[in-house]
Amino acid sequence: MSDADRERDLRRLERDRRRREQGREPYFDRPQSLDRWPLLADMSEQPTMALPVPPPRGRVAEPQEVEEPLGLQPQRPRLAVSTAIFAAATGLSRVLGLVREVISSYYFGATGKVNAFTVAFQLPNLVRALVADAALSSAFVPVFSELLEKGERKRAWRVASTLFWLMLLGLTGLTVVFILVAPSVIGLFGNPGHDKALAVGLSRVLFPIVTLLGVSGIVVGILNTYEHFTVPAISPVFWNLAIIAGLVIGVPQAHTMNTKLYVYAVSILVATFIQVFLPIPWLRGRDGRLQLVLDWRDPAVKRVLVLMVPVTLGLGLINVNAVIDTFFASRLIDANYAPTAIQKAFLLYMLPQGMFSVAIATVLFPSLSRFAARGDMDGFRATVSTGLRQIAFLLIPAAVVSAVLAEPIVRILFQRGHFTAAQTPGVAHSLAAFSAGLVFNGAMLMLNRAFFSLQSNWIPTAIALGNLFLNGVLDYAFYRVGVWGIPLATAVCNVAGTWALLVLLRRRLGRIQGGEIAQTVARVSLASAAVAAVAWVVWRPLDSALGHSFGAQFVSLGLALAASLLTYFVACRALRVRELDALRSLRRT
Repeated sequence: MSDADRERDLRRLERDRRRREQGREPYFDRPQSLDRWPLLADMSEQPTMALPVPPPRGRVAEPQEVEEPLGLQPQRPRLAVSTAIFAAATGLSRVLGLVREVISSYYFGATGKVNAFTVAFQLPNLVRALVADAALSSAFVPVFSELLEKGERKRAWRVASTLFWLMLLGLTGLTVVFILVAPSVIGLFGNPGHDKALAVGLSRVLFPIVTLLGVSGIVVGILNTYEHFTVPAISPVFWNLAIIAGLVIGVPQAHTMNTKLYVYAVSILVATFIQVFLPIPWLRGRDGRLQLVLDWRDPAVKRVLVLMVPVTLGLGLINVNAVIDTFFASRLIDANYAPTAIQKAFLLYMLPQGMFSVAIATVLFPSLSRFAARGDMDGFRATVSTGLRQIAFLLIPAAVVSAVLAEPIVRILFQRGHFTAAQTPGVAHSLAAFSAGLVFNGAMLMLNRAFFSLQSNWIPTAIALGNLFLNGVLDYAFYRVGVWGIPLATAVCNVAGTWALLVLLRRRLGRIQGGEIAQTVARVSLASAAVAAVAWVVWRPLDSALGHSFGAQFVSLGLALAASLLTYFVACRALRVRELDALRSLRRT
């Protein structure tokens, strides 16, 4: 071992000693294989990795001596708990987002000027995805993790501080530019909601969220690196609560539709302030802090910015696809209905996505980064495989249910107030079309994180660029069938992107436990086919007999969902789907 390696290991040991004295879990002497995650496998079967305590200098260890790991106490399965908390918090956020959308539908419906709001919100959301939030975290976490792995704590925090201030200054400047050019940008979408001036004004109110979420990307990245997922996951809950409060309190006080939509926009801006600043106090107690520093010459800072380019394209191009979808919906289908109908279907489609695949990918990402930094490709393969299998286990039945029961789901959630029965079919058909690509979208999220962890960021970027072109072609081909043609194009792109990422990752790793993944997908698909049949058989006669009132829909849809859930678990047990054991192991933690 070189002197540099020895000094690095000594720094790690000293760092962990201090953390144990403070009653905190050490970083480097706990099991590092993600198969230790009880959601994925039995803890008793997992190997452990630990830094052994070296014998004192000048003494040779006796043959009978057994090297004891530094942390002898049993480690709590933190990733299982983190994932459960993250999934629960994210699920709560999605549910509240659904409540927010139900309230929005009540006040604004899906036709008319609300489409100006939908287009106005697309633009800051696109830029956020390109240069802030998840894209920034995905480039930042591998570099920050690597510096901590090397014991370069002070440098890691200096890099984080530099990026924090660079994002704040750079995105503030970008916001000012957009506010000036907003009329030209909105003009690309024609006359959304038949009120272009309203769309311009709303976009100017909403665009500052880009700056806020840019600095949030650094804060969340730091917390996730230290495996603290709870507060970042809870923050969107308060975001939705603040918007709901703004709608319920503010909209009834407004007297025109334009004013009501401005109340909606301002509520989103205030809610974003809350979301950004809520996690900051939890940076205290870490082994560093954010400082007022701009060390942009540090090679690690440059590496994050270089990595951001393909990550930005890889993640952000998904949102570029959404903007392209909005363009076709607004200009070629119906500017007064199609953008908002697709947006509402997309919200429902993303509910299981956020609860399951986002939770799995987010929790696994820091560990994937550590595996890659250490060159532990066996652990890396196992983690990717278990992540993909869990996503298939959770999302395939969700996709089936949301497709088969799309109409009653949309009806019971949205059909009230300004959202009329005539607006339901377009949203329901769009949801069913989106559902065809649900599991593939979740798989792409996991596979993208795998490449980002390997710092091979241009591979998913190339796939995203290909999907961007394919999405445009398919949008042009499918828009003629109606509103649901645009979501169908997105679903096909998800299938193509997943296939390409799997092929390229297998070439990179040599193998990815494809047989185990295929076995899980096949068994889960059989179980989900039973779910589809039961859902339809239970719902259809009840819907015909009871009618379409809220109470009747609650009974018919509720019984169909309950029967579907029971059928799925019974079928998975009969087919011996081993991912089902994850629920029992989580319950035991």
